[in-house]
Order: sequence, then C-alpha cells, then structure tokens
Amino acid sequence: MKTEQKETEPPKHTDSIWGNVFGKKEKVVRSIETVLKNVPIFSTLEKRELRNVTFIVHERTYVPGEHVFFQNDPGLGMYVIKEGEVSIKLENPEKELARLSEGSFFGEIALMDESPRSASAVALTKCQLIGFFRPDLFKLIEKNPQAGLKIVMKLAQIIGERLRVANQNFSNSQNELNKLRTELEKLRQQARED
Repeated sequence: MKTEQKETEPPKHTDSIWGNVFGKKEKVVRSIETVLKNVPIFSTLEKRELRNVTFIVHERTYVPGEHVFFQNDPGLGMYVIKEGEVSIKLENPEKELARLSEGSFFGEIALMDESPRSASAVALTKCQLIGFFRPDLFKLIEKNPQAGLKIVMKLAQIIGERLRVANQNFSNSQNELNKLRTELEKLRQQARED
C-alpha cells in the first residue's frame, strides 16, 4: 500500500533579516507598479511589460525646495510623482505654470529629444519621484520592441493632445486680443470725436 505524500510549501523566510530584505524589495516593486499602471504613458502595457519597466525606472526622494531640474537644463527623461507635490515654473520672470501631485507626470517630452527644459520643476513638499529616462526607453526598445513601441505611441498621442489644446488656447487668446484691439480702437475713435 502506497502512502500519500503531501506536497509541502517552500519554507517561508523565518530569518528576519532576509525576510525584511526580500519583503521590502517586493513591496517597493508593487508600489512602483501600482503608480505606473495609472500613468497614461504606461497604460497600454501588459502586466508583464509593466513589471519589466519597474525594474529599469529610478526612484528618488526630494526635499521641499529642491529642484528636480532647472529651466534650460538638457532634457533627460520624465518623472512620475509617487508622493508629494511639485511646482512647474518659469524662472525669469518667476511664474508657476502648474502644481502637480501624486500620480501626475512631467518632463515626458525629454523622452523624445534632449531639448532644453522649458520650465523648472521644484519639490514643494517631501517627494518620492519615479524617473524614466531616455536611455531606459532605448534599453526597453532594444529588449522588448513591442513594449517600447506602445510607450512611444502613447507618448506621441499625449503630446499630440497637448498640442491641440495649446493650439486651441492660442487661438482663443488671439480672438480675445483681437476683441480688445477692436474695443480699444472704438474708445480711441470716441476720444477723437469728443
């Protein structure tokens, strides 16, 4: 008569040092993955592709007032805000263009070219940022062209949408300016007649 053998699960890490090391690494990866899956640039990636991206991105903490990058610096890559708040601003004259928080991303045009940054990014609070840089994208394209293409196509779509919005805003501003010029001309004409 055969005895049934029970399959046993592999032992769990009972050594607190190794358990903490492995547990923390896994937790960090899941956390980055959770953040990235909600970023439009990465939204079309399959779970496995997204998981691979989590291994090539860079995470860094910034203190309040610290520059992530300065206006006119060469563009190296994009950032995703995991925690905290970042201000996007012009330096001269100083003007805040946007205030971004958890889940927002910025600097994505730098994935396409190395043109100088059009604005500065400054941490307003203690921030955890995830950096995805141009060399990372090239490495991904080399190792997994399909995933790289998905990112590039989504990036092109986002940049195209932003360009359309900017064009519409510019057109609206031009129309407002023309209305103001017409009003100003009417006022000048009335002043001459008086």
